[in-house]
Amino acid sequence: MSADLTTAGQVKVHDLLGIGIGPFDLGLAALAQPLPDVDAVFLDQRDGFSWHAGMLIEGTTLQVPFLADLVTMADPTSPYSFLAWLKATGRLYPFYIRESFYPLRAEYDQYCRWVAEQLPSLRWGRRVTSVVRVADPSARAGASSGGGGYLFEVTAETAHGVEKYCAKHLVLGTGTQPRLPAFLEGLAGAGGSDGAAGAGPVVHTSDYLPRRDDLRAAGSVTVVGSGQSAAEVYRDLLEDCGTGPGEHRVDWVTRSPRFFPMEYTKLTLEMTSPEYTDHYVSLPIEQRDVLGREQRNLYKGISGDLIDDIYDTLYRKSALGTEVPTTLLSDTEVVAARFDPAGTDAAGAEGRGEYVLTLRHAQLGTTAEHRTRAIVAATGYAASVPEFLAPGLVNLDARGRYAVTRDYTVDDDKRIHVVNGEEHTHGVTAPDLGFGAWRNSVILANVTGREPYPIERRIAFQQFGLPDGGVPAAEPDTRATKPRPTDNEMEAAR
Repeated sequence: MSADLTTAGQVKVHDLLGIGIGPFDLGLAALAQPLPDVDAVFLDQRDGFSWHAGMLIEGTTLQVPFLADLVTMADPTSPYSFLAWLKATGRLYPFYIRESFYPLRAEYDQYCRWVAEQLPSLRWGRRVTSVVRVADPSARAGASSGGGGYLFEVTAETAHGVEKYCAKHLVLGTGTQPRLPAFLEGLAGAGGSDGAAGAGPVVHTSDYLPRRDDLRAAGSVTVVGSGQSAAEVYRDLLEDCGTGPGEHRVDWVTRSPRFFPMEYTKLTLEMTSPEYTDHYVSLPIEQRDVLGREQRNLYKGISGDLIDDIYDTLYRKSALGTEVPTTLLSDTEVVAARFDPAGTDAAGAEGRGEYVLTLRHAQLGTTAEHRTRAIVAATGYAASVPEFLAPGLVNLDARGRYAVTRDYTVDDDKRIHVVNGEEHTHGVTAPDLGFGAWRNSVILANVTGREPYPIERRIAFQQFGLPDGGVPAAEPDTRATKPRPTDNEMEAAR
């Protein structure tokens, strides 16, 4: 690597510096806190911890058990566990009596805030603007972990001026950002999405709760997308769905062939294991890209309980013969969208302006227009490489994504780590809360040169490849590098 070096000034040198404080870096900070040989500091531009504040809908739960907290899977004795928080807040016995492994989302957010308040290594209100390599006069050239003759200098803006930090190792935990499809980006400022006169809001699910009242007041709302977030928003809006005063219409459009449940059987869960991650990382990048798309229902599907609750709510609201003003459309893609400042929308409100969505049914190949006065986009999140990184600091693949190695590093010297930015290289474990503590154990082992927390290498009963690697086939199997046929395509071929 050829990044230019400058000379480090009189700045304290940390062993580890994390950028971004989401659950994964927060868990890393908690695990690093008791280690005497790790001086760690973590920076975040926000004023304090917040976890998906726009989606903390009352009654919603995590899709993983409470053991998938910040630390337990690495250190069950940690004072920063979810059970420790329950005990400290007097909620341990109520949680025990509740007899559910799945914490409320609001509980998880409160728990993370409680941990954050106890960690002196966290620095809030620091917006990182630059990360460069600087010369470290005290380091021996070619030294092992933490050496190599250079450090990382991190510049951060605060309300009181500019701060500089130096560290031997970096952890990039900037996470993912809300993603809007191009046809909705153009509508985000049209028709009064900020509350002005005209149609209602166009918002991503990440901003749902702050705009919920505006969405309801719009008269008709369409949820676009799939997965747990789409289902939670639809279920929340469905409760007040109706034709009476103060009620609204709500529709749900998804290009998924059906409203997929999250696959949560035990042998499938073994795909969130070190062994499967080893297997996934060993595959060619083309195969990983295809598998990544195929495996989305492993963690982006809808919980079975929520699907049942939606159906039961629809049944309850229609039990007396009352028509419920809602439509659920699967296998239907939004291919275009525009704003019409006049006309009658699906709720019958004339002249207030609405959005016109062009829908295309995948199986039938037909198109239709759908009108609505507000839109909630459940279109997911995307990872990106931060602009504050100096050119050449990290390795990228041909598509500009992090080229992440098995030990979660993205540089030749294995001193820059990534958390939740490696889904394309490591698969479904990247965003999995339950795997975060294992990944953090690997990072701390790399930083310290030892294993402060034992790292399990084998936990699965099944094997994800042939014994001893198998024998190469005479002809390469190209099936994994192209989309597999759907059930309908296979049926038509019979």
